[in-house]
Amino acid sequence: MAERILIIEDESKIARFLELELKHEGYEVEIAYDGRSGLERAEKNDIDLIILDLMLPLMSGIEVCRRIRKFSDVPIIMLTAKDDISDKVTGLDSGADDYVTKPFAIEELLARIRVALKRRAMSTRDTNSETITSGKLVLNKLQHKVTYDGEEVFLSKKEYDLLLYLMENKGIVLDREKLIENVWGYDFIGDTNVTDVYIRYLRSKIDQKYGVSFIKTIRGVGYIFEDQAEN
Repeated sequence: MAERILIIEDESKIARFLELELKHEGYEVEIAYDGRSGLERAEKNDIDLIILDLMLPLMSGIEVCRRIRKFSDVPIIMLTAKDDISDKVTGLDSGADDYVTKPFAIEELLARIRVALKRRAMSTRDTNSETITSGKLVLNKLQHKVTYDGEEVFLSKKEYDLLLYLMENKGIVLDREKLIENVWGYDFIGDTNVTDVYIRYLRSKIDQKYGVSFIKTIRGVGYIFEDQAEN
C-alpha cells in the first residue's frame, strides 16, 4: 500500500507541483489549501507524512503543527519562504521534524521525505526496549514520555528526539553535524548552532532542575551523554 502524504499549502501552483512529483514517486497525495481544513484532514490519523506551509490562511502552520502534535507523531516537514534561525527554531519547537526553505530543489525534498518515513518505520518496528534508563532518568519510547525520579519532564518533540538520540548513544561523543543529521534529519550548513540551543533547553529542564550533569560538552567537538549521580 502506498504511503499517504498530506500537503497543506495555500499556493495552488506549488501544491499542484508537489502533488505531481509525489504521485510520480508512488505516493498517495491529498491537498488542503488552508490551515483549518488541513488540521481537520490530519485528525483522521491515516496520513503517513505532512508537508506543511508556515504561512497559511485561517490558521498558521505553527498552530496547525502544535495541534497535530497533541494527537499524532506523524512526520511533519515545514515549508516556508522565511530564512531566519528564529523561524526555524519556532517551527521545530512546535513539533516539525524538518524544515525546507522556499525555493527548494524537489530532489532535496524527496530525500528528506524518504528519511522521515524511514525513521518512522524504524521507530515503529523497534520493540526491543520500551524504556531507556540512566539513574533516575527514564525515557519511555512507547509513551513518548520522560520522567526523573517519577516526576514527568515535559519536553517538546524536538527536545525529546534529541534526548532519545543522546541516551541511545550514551558514552559516545557526538558532534553537531551528527546531531543535525540524526535528530533534525538534514544538513543545514551554518546553522548547526541550533543543537546548542536545544542542549540548553534540555539542561534547563533536567540537569539544572535536578542537580545532575548528564549532558557534557566536549570542547571543540560536541556533546556526550553520561550516567551521573546526583550532586
